[in-house]
Amino acid sequence: MSTPPDAIDLQEHLAACEALIGYEFHDRNLLLRCLTHASVARTRLESNERLEFLGDAILGAVVCELLFHRFPEETEGELTRIKSIVVSRHTCARISEEAGLGKFLILGKGLAMGDNVPTSVLAAVFESLVAGVYLDGGMDAARRFIRQWLDAEIDRILETSHGKNYKSLLQQIAQKTLGATPVYLLRDEKGPDHAKCFKVAAMVGAETYAAAWGPSKKEAEQRAAENAWHQLQGLPAPFQVD
Repeated sequence: MSTPPDAIDLQEHLAACEALIGYEFHDRNLLLRCLTHASVARTRLESNERLEFLGDAILGAVVCELLFHRFPEETEGELTRIKSIVVSRHTCARISEEAGLGKFLILGKGLAMGDNVPTSVLAAVFESLVAGVYLDGGMDAARRFIRQWLDAEIDRILETSHGKNYKSLLQQIAQKTLGATPVYLLRDEKGPDHAKCFKVAAMVGAETYAAAWGPSKKEAEQRAAENAWHQLQGLPAPFQVD
């Protein structure tokens, strides 16, 4: 985090930010506005507030598109739940903090004096950069930028399906009650190479449980584990397939 750099250091400051985010702006004045907080801008229109507004909308649209294709069997309600986690201000702020975007922010003295940038400011700079990349390079560039930062976040949510890691839960109950370690059987796959779906079943000992489809082997295994975990509890499998 910083107060405004002087003219000599400004281009180096912006170039270092570009290197971090993996995108080189055609219009560096746009990048500068993405990084400029209202506390130091001459007017609010020269801060990143308007960009934050646009970036929030673009982020939501791109994430909705990603989830729609990655979760072909999920309901609208479940897609909405996952989206709300992925695009939350908490997630955006954490990405900014972990990436080190805070050191490129141009802040007023009141905010720049401390070591901790407010969560709202960290979230805003990420959304502003989404908008900046979109305005500078178009939707394809914005989509690549968003996926660069959020694919791992989506994977994390998939790994803990519905907030639980069912592969881990299944292994615990299987080893404790049956003395066996689950294995995962690939039963089928379908679709073109760029959009394959996989059908996987979990087997514990000699028992094979209800199979589940998923848009990747990893996700199909999580769903198969969830089926098996529920069945071992005497409950119906949540992912029913033909």
